[in-house]
Amino acid sequence: MDDLLSEFLTETNENLAVLDVELVRLEQNPNDPNLLSNIFRLVHTIKGTCGFLGLPRLESVAHAAENVLGRFRDGELEVTPYAVTLILESLDTIKNILSVLEQTEAEPAGSDEDLINRLNAMAEGRELPKAAAASAAEPVEPPAPAEPEEDEFGFVPVPASREVLAASAAAASLAETREVAPVAEAAPPAHPQEPVRAEAVDHGPAGEAKESALANQTIRVHVDLLENLMTMVSELVLTRNQLLQILRAQKDSEFATPLQRLNHVTSELQEGVMKTRMQPIGNAWAKLPRLVRDLAHELGKKIELQMLGAETELDRQVLELIKDPLTHMVRNSGDHGLEKPADRVAKGKAETGRITLNAFHEGGHIIIEISDDGRGLNIEAIKRKAIQNGLATEAELATMTDQQIQGFIMKPGFSTAAAVTSVSGRGVGMDVVKTNIEKIGGTIEMKSVEGRGTTFTIKIPLTLAIVSALIVECGGERFAIPQISVIELVRAASDSEHKIERIHGTPVLRLRNRLLPLVSLQRLLKLGDDEEDKRETFIVVTQVGNYTFGIIVDKVFDTEEIVVKPVAPILRHLELFSGNTILGDGSVIMILDPNGIAMETGEMAVQDSQTAQELTTKTSRREEDTMALLVFTAGGEGPKAVPLALVARLEDIDLDQVELSNGSPVVQYRGKLMPLVPIDPNWQIRRGARQPVVVFADGDRSMGLVVDEIVDIVDDKMQVELGTERPGFLGSAIIAGKATDVIDAGFYLTQAFKDWFGSAAQDANEDGRAHRILLVDDSPFFRNLLTPMLAVSGYDVHAVDNADDALALCEAGEEFDVIVSDIEMPGMSGLDFARAVRSTERWAAVPLVALSSHASPRDLDRGRQAGFTDYVAKFDRDALLFTLQHTLAETRGAA
Repeated sequence: MDDLLSEFLTETNENLAVLDVELVRLEQNPNDPNLLSNIFRLVHTIKGTCGFLGLPRLESVAHAAENVLGRFRDGELEVTPYAVTLILESLDTIKNILSVLEQTEAEPAGSDEDLINRLNAMAEGRELPKAAAASAAEPVEPPAPAEPEEDEFGFVPVPASREVLAASAAAASLAETREVAPVAEAAPPAHPQEPVRAEAVDHGPAGEAKESALANQTIRVHVDLLENLMTMVSELVLTRNQLLQILRAQKDSEFATPLQRLNHVTSELQEGVMKTRMQPIGNAWAKLPRLVRDLAHELGKKIELQMLGAETELDRQVLELIKDPLTHMVRNSGDHGLEKPADRVAKGKAETGRITLNAFHEGGHIIIEISDDGRGLNIEAIKRKAIQNGLATEAELATMTDQQIQGFIMKPGFSTAAAVTSVSGRGVGMDVVKTNIEKIGGTIEMKSVEGRGTTFTIKIPLTLAIVSALIVECGGERFAIPQISVIELVRAASDSEHKIERIHGTPVLRLRNRLLPLVSLQRLLKLGDDEEDKRETFIVVTQVGNYTFGIIVDKVFDTEEIVVKPVAPILRHLELFSGNTILGDGSVIMILDPNGIAMETGEMAVQDSQTAQELTTKTSRREEDTMALLVFTAGGEGPKAVPLALVARLEDIDLDQVELSNGSPVVQYRGKLMPLVPIDPNWQIRRGARQPVVVFADGDRSMGLVVDEIVDIVDDKMQVELGTERPGFLGSAIIAGKATDVIDAGFYLTQAFKDWFGSAAQDANEDGRAHRILLVDDSPFFRNLLTPMLAVSGYDVHAVDNADDALALCEAGEEFDVIVSDIEMPGMSGLDFARAVRSTERWAAVPLVALSSHASPRDLDRGRQAGFTDYVAKFDRDALLFTLQHTLAETRGAA
């Protein structure tokens, strides 16, 4: 294809994508002059370029649309929904012509006379009824090129040579390109029609003044080039892994230093190339405003689309794969979810329904929420359809929760729509959405309240190219399990408290008072006989959506950054594998897909839930409660432990990468500086060596606790028997049969960040007396931080993550001596929770302690008015312990 035509197609398609969004905004804000000017300018550009390239059919349609927009801009015509629809129809016609032009390099034969007549009538102020059918497909001679007309600045365009046009279009974007390397802030052109020139930047002293005056300069690179670069970096990563494997076997090699440098450079190059693949998720949302606008007109509804977090970036490959599922879900929300305006008003709602898209980063994932404030899912209708389709019996439905029943909408062919429409109702949709999301290692969860709306939460990995994976062995074969799916590792053995049991033939593991269903990887992959009496096995606890299960393996090795290669065609029908990779020793191994394993095993839910519940109840005496603990050594003074729930990751860092900031060691970690805090006060940086680090993270902040060696992960009671006044320690306990120091994680966190808890924290602790405490906090980090601290102080703690679950405990008859609640929580806030507690009969007199990062006198007054007994700053652990002790003493005195 001619380069100039290719650039025209790319630029015009980009302009049309912008126009789709801008016209929807114009319909909502018809008196915005800047919006009108921008729309007019884009259409004028399309029309002018068509004339230069000799494309009469495109020019005629664009010219007629431009006439209408000119009347809008001059205030001579009112912007109405019908007028916007007509302009959008003309854009659709242009898109269709461009599609053929791209394939054949020539305009298709046909006439757009009907559309042009309606546009001209609109421009002249005489509306015509919509034609029943357009005649654009009729093979007629194309109209002669229109005579050049003056533009809005009084200039008449004249034909130019292809060289001149090519120069003016040099900055146009290429199809499927990625924009990289911004250089300077944009400077507005001197004239609205004057192109912004792209010049080379001299970064030397003489070029500084010149650079400050340049527009925002970027380089556009074809995607194929970036993909090839990514492939080469992947090969470099594999080679790096192989060299490091050799280095581990030859610790005193003369190549140690250059290989460590190569490792560092490779990691930086990998991160840089990965960034070039990242694109804002807003690119996948670009067509949704137009889609929602057309949907609202088609269905006779009023719909507002709210898009949050559009700047959130993810891998381009992942972005392409989620475009269609997102589009389908938004259409579903508009059709099935939102009610007609009259129905909404009758229910006390605003007549305009809202669809909200929200995207944000969480760990190594992107979280996308699609929610609406519509009618929610009709449980009774789903039950009827499930029975009709033979998916369940009435007896089975009677034992299911509402969420389990709602899950039927993810089944193939399931639809509760009363009639098939052009939008939905064919029973094809959510099952395909679920399958497509799971294919890329993602999950989809749903929460719906009848009459109030539905929220779908999609969790997908940031990238599919290079991922962190856990290497395991089973039946003599090694496999990789993506780290994002792994929750924890458990050792099961005959001499351990963790033993594999069976319920109705299904292997299960009793883990922290709940039964975890297990799958034997050796049996699933038919890697020989499954030995039931193995002395030792390892359980990889994995989560897929809301479903948690364990994979039984023989050995667990280290985690590695692996390059994902596609599965060979002969194995693509096996859903157990998501790809393969090459390890550092040159071995080719398969990458396991936890989603495929869950599906292959029928989601492995324990069929007899009643039996499982009874077994769990019998063994859940509170005095036998245990927690997962990470055991390590540091400073050569015996083992130390910290609750595993507080630990974000275990890392092995290269000490050559450690830098000093304000005299303290830091390391560049995931794009930010992470402070390193040693337990051993005599620890020194040994260049050329590696160091185990326990990473604690909350939000976008991380702290690395420097240790000597990671020993084990065990489940045990954390009953501190000997207290201590040593800073950084809670005391000593017997863990895994050995006297173990339990560290105070909060102490080390505040060594790294004085304001980790919102302000400077104090270090002293005072013991309280044993009482039952209900802790309500939506942050897993703070729940996991406070629970062991309160437990060490002698309290019996039950933690939940939201107010609704806490109130459910009240209805279930649970009794607590004190309730400690966060204030800032999604859904029901802490203040609303306090009012709800005070309105109950059972908990009306229970002391309530508010926990918040804000503790001003105004906050204190608000808390007391809502029903809180006391108010404690979240960062002040000593104040919390003192308040609990004082509150309980007052309660005993009053009794």
